Amino acid sequence: MARITHVEIRMVDLKPQVVRTDAIQSFVSQETPIVRITDADGMVGTGYSYTIGTGGSSVVALLRDHLAPRLIGRDANAIEAIWHDLLFATHATSVGAITSLALAAIDTALWDLRSRRAGVPLHLLAGGAKPMIPLYTTEGGWLHLSQEQLVEDALAMQAKGFGGAKIKVGRSSASEDVARLAAVRAAVGPAFEIMTDANQGFDLGEAVRRARLFEPLDIAWFEEPLPSDNIVGHRRLVQSTSLPVAVGESLYSPGQFRDYLVAGACSVVQVDVARIGGITPWLKVAHLAESFDVAVCPHFLMELHVALCCAVPNSRWLEYIPQLDSLTHCGLRIENGAGVPSDEPGLGIDWDWEAIARAQCFDPIQIAEGA
Repeated sequence: MARITHVEIRMVDLKPQVVRTDAIQSFVSQETPIVRITDADGMVGTGYSYTIGTGGSSVVALLRDHLAPRLIGRDANAIEAIWHDLLFATHATSVGAITSLALAAIDTALWDLRSRRAGVPLHLLAGGAKPMIPLYTTEGGWLHLSQEQLVEDALAMQAKGFGGAKIKVGRSSASEDVARLAAVRAAVGPAFEIMTDANQGFDLGEAVRRARLFEPLDIAWFEEPLPSDNIVGHRRLVQSTSLPVAVGESLYSPGQFRDYLVAGACSVVQVDVARIGGITPWLKVAHLAESFDVAVCPHFLMELHVALCCAVPNSRWLEYIPQLDSLTHCGLRIENGAGVPSDEPGLGIDWDWEAIARAQCFDPIQIAEGA
């Protein structure tokens, strides 16, 4: 039995390396709660999640006051039981972002601990479906960038072997969106994929209209065109366009993905390991999507998602947005435009604890057996 004896909670607030804007918001920081779980044998697992600028202190408070104390004395191998127990212990605040982000920090730490104890890298422990995953970039496609900047970045990433680039849409004029996308398409040619992302910025009528305008440009997908709780609207959009419709970064439970899939309201699933509540529910969603013959292309967290994408057979793309470069000794391993998971046991993230200590927002919170 890998009995949990100690939990440590930290948080760092990372500033994005580039300005990030979309149709509804600007990314000002990446609050990153970090949880370390130690068992009676002295083995340690590290997990984390993130926000885009608000809510980090609330995630930490939920971890400190309600979730982490419940881990002491539990068997760290009982990941399913722990996840369900913690979910129901926070039933009054579930399903929702704060609870999911807190659960994810714990669940990813438990998977890291399990992987390290087993001496097996996460991508094999969780399934071992493939050795690498193609990359597309989002970092050069933000909404504030000029048409020339979009083209320059797409060409640069194409030259590095990346297979696609995401361009944010949602300019006040539909013609502006079309012109920006058309310029990129003309520059990169027909074989390079162009993804679009509206970040829930349209109503149904405008989403249908812009999808019609985007169709001649052979767009890989139309992401989050509508508010995430509008399943009926997404279904109507799917029925009205030949473009694949992508959803998932703003969904917080496997049941929400089930409802989308059953309704035929999406063509691409973008399940985010932090926002779904950890690796445990992430794998459930990925396998559920596989049963509907739907691809998984997760949102953000490339440093962790590279292993999960390589664990499941229906993954298609990994989104390139560096998050952890300043907190790790080495970044994502890239070969010929594809992300390659680490062969080391654990999540595959080589944390730099000195850098984390310099960047942390408060002294580490310690919750220990007998304290």
